[in-house]
Amino acid sequence: MVKIISDSTCDLSGELLAKHDISILPLHILLGEKEYEDGRDISIEEIYSWSEESRETPKTSAPSVERAIELFEPYVRKGDEIVCFSISGSMSSSGNVMRMAAEQLDAEKSIHVIDSQNLSTGIGLLVVQAAVMAAEGKPADQIVKKMEELIPRVRASFVVDTLVYLYRGGRCSGLAAMAGSALKLHPRIQVIDGAMQSGKKYRGSMDKVILSYVKDMEAELKTADPVRVFITHSGCSPEIVKQVRQYLEDLNVFQEIWETRAGGVVSSHCGPGTLGVLFIAGHF
Repeated sequence: MVKIISDSTCDLSGELLAKHDISILPLHILLGEKEYEDGRDISIEEIYSWSEESRETPKTSAPSVERAIELFEPYVRKGDEIVCFSISGSMSSSGNVMRMAAEQLDAEKSIHVIDSQNLSTGIGLLVVQAAVMAAEGKPADQIVKKMEELIPRVRASFVVDTLVYLYRGGRCSGLAAMAGSALKLHPRIQVIDGAMQSGKKYRGSMDKVILSYVKDMEAELKTADPVRVFITHSGCSPEIVKQVRQYLEDLNVFQEIWETRAGGVVSSHCGPGTLGVLFIAGHF
């Protein structure tokens, strides 16, 4: 058997994790001196509340090697192979932790660590596809090969409602944050070659901004891999999410449209009101 595991930054819903038998290795979220496991013992609302009160962005860190060993060991004992996914190596050492756990379990040949070169459901797209292949009985080496083909085709981007969290986390200057707030600017952040880069800047109310952002991707969405698309957000209004879903449905492209809530790590750095549409580009 092949077991699929991802770190918690894949931002998959409990429903999807259960449906595809995917296990999660949680990263850590640090609020001052207190440390929590992402998705396990702290809510997104608690993270935002602490951040607003302290005027700080929560810090995040990779999982512990001990926690990774604890998760991997039962499958290694059974003789299963493991394909596990990490957030981009340029953003966290999560993948290195998985590799160290594999070494300590003397299971480097049966534990396959994939650097997603992405974040959030940009990882989730890969994880779900790997789980589908595992359920079909595909061997680990075939799954890994397919993931290597898909990684360059993942399209992950999002627009942020506020620049405050990016500023507090050192990802934009104070001047840019002030200007963005005054002018109601909302940058598009996209993942390119494993790193976050700022793209087009939208101006105006967030409901109009998000629809403009999605429409800008229409040509690529129409030629995307039709299996699934994710709407992932960190606390947008239900009405905005509903409008994005309707827009995607009207394209008549995707078999599955999944809405997921961004986890603690992504939410900590991007702040409330962030929304992204993530998909796999078509292969020509």
